[in-house]
Amino acid sequence: MPSESEKWGWQHVSIFGRFDKGSGTKRWKCNHCNLRYNGSYSRVRAHLLGFSGVGIKSCPAIDGSLREAFQILEEERLTRKKKLTSESAKPSKRIRISRSSLPYATKEDMDEIVARFFYVHALNINAANSPYFHDMVKAIATFGPGYEPPSVDELSDSFLSREKGRIEKSLAQVRESWPHTGCTILCVGCLESMLGCFHINIFISNPRGLMYLKAVDIDDIDGADNIFAGVLGDIIMEVGPKNVLQIISHLDNASKLSDSRMLSSFPHIFWSPCTSNSICMLMEEIAEMDLLKPVVLCAKEIEQCITTYQQLSPCSFNQNLEGGSDRMSVKFAPSFCIVQRIFQLKQQLQELVNSEGWKEWKINNPDDILNIEAAILGDDFWSDAYLLLQLCEPFVRSIATLNVDKLVMGDVCDWRVQTLEAVRTKGIDEGTLNQLEELIENRWDVLFSPLHAAGYILNPRYFGKGQTKDKVVMRGWKATLERYESEGANRRGLREQLSSYWRLEGSLGDEDAVDSRDKMDPVVWWENFGFETPQLQTLAIKVLSQVSSIAMCQEVWHEYDFPGPETSNRLGVERVEDLVFVRNNLRLNSQRNGISNFFSGAKNASFCYPSEVKIWDDSHLDQTKVTISQSIHDKMC
Repeated sequence: MPSESEKWGWQHVSIFGRFDKGSGTKRWKCNHCNLRYNGSYSRVRAHLLGFSGVGIKSCPAIDGSLREAFQILEEERLTRKKKLTSESAKPSKRIRISRSSLPYATKEDMDEIVARFFYVHALNINAANSPYFHDMVKAIATFGPGYEPPSVDELSDSFLSREKGRIEKSLAQVRESWPHTGCTILCVGCLESMLGCFHINIFISNPRGLMYLKAVDIDDIDGADNIFAGVLGDIIMEVGPKNVLQIISHLDNASKLSDSRMLSSFPHIFWSPCTSNSICMLMEEIAEMDLLKPVVLCAKEIEQCITTYQQLSPCSFNQNLEGGSDRMSVKFAPSFCIVQRIFQLKQQLQELVNSEGWKEWKINNPDDILNIEAAILGDDFWSDAYLLLQLCEPFVRSIATLNVDKLVMGDVCDWRVQTLEAVRTKGIDEGTLNQLEELIENRWDVLFSPLHAAGYILNPRYFGKGQTKDKVVMRGWKATLERYESEGANRRGLREQLSSYWRLEGSLGDEDAVDSRDKMDPVVWWENFGFETPQLQTLAIKVLSQVSSIAMCQEVWHEYDFPGPETSNRLGVERVEDLVFVRNNLRLNSQRNGISNFFSGAKNASFCYPSEVKIWDDSHLDQTKVTISQSIHDKMC
């Protein structure tokens, strides 16, 4: 090892002695500023080079040029040390070689940063776009050439445990807010048909943040509903039954069966459908209306015909009729997706069927090709397609613009009101309008939670919107009270306090309260002005604190992004669970900090409707509206 005499910093201080024989801790005075300190050479170096975080001040008498010279001396010292140090020797605990102003880092700091990078990507090195990767690179550059990363065993054991502990400590603050705001359990998963099991990820959401709790595998498909209900019961007990207001899942039959079982054990907890899925399903039902169903069938026939032509005939038409549609959009709103894509390709399709290649190809094909050609070249199909897109536009806009991570329940019910109003402006005949309104009203109770109605009533932003005259809203409010509060006397108290809210009695009618209805966060508003109606205040805070969709979970969770068999076998079940816990919560942390969609590299990262369904994002929606407008212009010309 290099001797103390090779450490250049000792030449710039005066030593008065040491505390213990053989100890590196000494009493010394800086020859530049005359300040006195106790400490080892690391503190001398920190004082002269201007490091922070080691309990010592930077020397005020050293200017930039002198400090630059000291940094060069430090680099030379480290180079000599590296040559003299054997491969088995442990590198210095505190090293600084950069000439930049990067923060001071220790070996332990470096190991934790590298470990965090591996955990968030399931030990996958194909993560160059990750912010954790960039943090790691910068940290290694700060540390210098002496850094050695932790071993696989350390990554799988000590650092994994340390990172899990750090995350659990930070999430403890989130848990503390659950009694006040309530929380939502989000169940995101799929049926692994190849393996014959359900894989379900459990998240907990409240205004303090979304957290990943655990993953559950159910091997018994036939008994999945009973097992799932049991698992959820255990999770509710872990979270606290009084803290849970609702459960959101999209596991279809397993959800419905589990709901009936959970109701008997936890009657106050709501089982709410995912709003994003519900809106898509409503769009699909609209596409099944008698007036619109033929245009969907025609669009599918056009898709099939053009696809066959592309396969059997060499042609220059290389458009993908499936467009940017992902498997989630195709699953929940396939009719809208195919009509929209065909409509976007109107000009290209018309040019195709007028081409010589098409004319030669259709000679040897059945007569129904002529029907498809007539639909493409005529006006009726495009007019009907335009009508379908117009009717679905309010639904598309809601999916594209609603921020599901911060969505309060009242916004969903307000969207229903705005959608009905928007549909009435589309110029459709009265019979179709009545059929559409009846469809939306009849399906509301099935596809949407009564909590949306309660949120619409309790959100001060929508005060005085005629909720008492809306049978769907009042029906939802009644259902909310009956499930939330089992005692009749307590329900009467809530109804009386709601009347005080509507009548602007007491603090609810203060000038500041009225003025702040649309300026403050709804939860904050109730915390400030609802103290004279404590029961209603508690209910309002809990209802308005909930999310309505699993979409933000799907941005983090990937259907095929589990640890591989090799990793699982090496780590064991418990360590794999820790790894998934750490990875998903680190991803959620990045998402909260405004860094998202870095997980998957080149492929689309999220399954949530606003971000992954490219045909439904704002830019694509605007493009669709331009196309529709152009179609109208073409008709008029």
